[in-house]
Amino acid sequence: MEIERKYLITHPPKGYETHPSSLIEQAYLCTQPVIRIRKEDDQYYLTYKGKGLLAREEHNLPLTKDAYLHLLPKADGIVLTKRRYRIPLPGSSLVAELDIFIGQLQKFGKTSTQIVFSTHVGPRGVDVESDGLA
Repeated sequence: MEIERKYLITHPPKGYETHPSSLIEQAYLCTQPVIRIRKEDDQYYLTYKGKGLLAREEHNLPLTKDAYLHLLPKADGIVLTKRRYRIPLPGSSLVAELDIFIGQLQKFGKTSTQIVFSTHVGPRGVDVESDGLA
């Protein structure tokens, strides 16, 4: 079960570039249910996401590079590329995943942050503004 909150932010926090990051390329094969393929650095995955907005079932299956490249042209819509920075949130064990979009979405200035929680209670106690993420 994945429990996450996403936030659209206007300016990345200062110093975000100093945190660990990954280059991600992803595409959606289907949106109902969500079936996504992703390349993250040198790893490849096929992801199934169940119904839900805040909490939903998610399964990641490993793919080979050849399988990923075979599925990529079958994507619905654009292929997203982003740099994901992992930023620890002060005073907790949570990590914000800051996505800086590259390529087609970059022109819209889109930046988002997502925080993955271990319980349903978690999302209510996070203030992305006071943590410097919004």
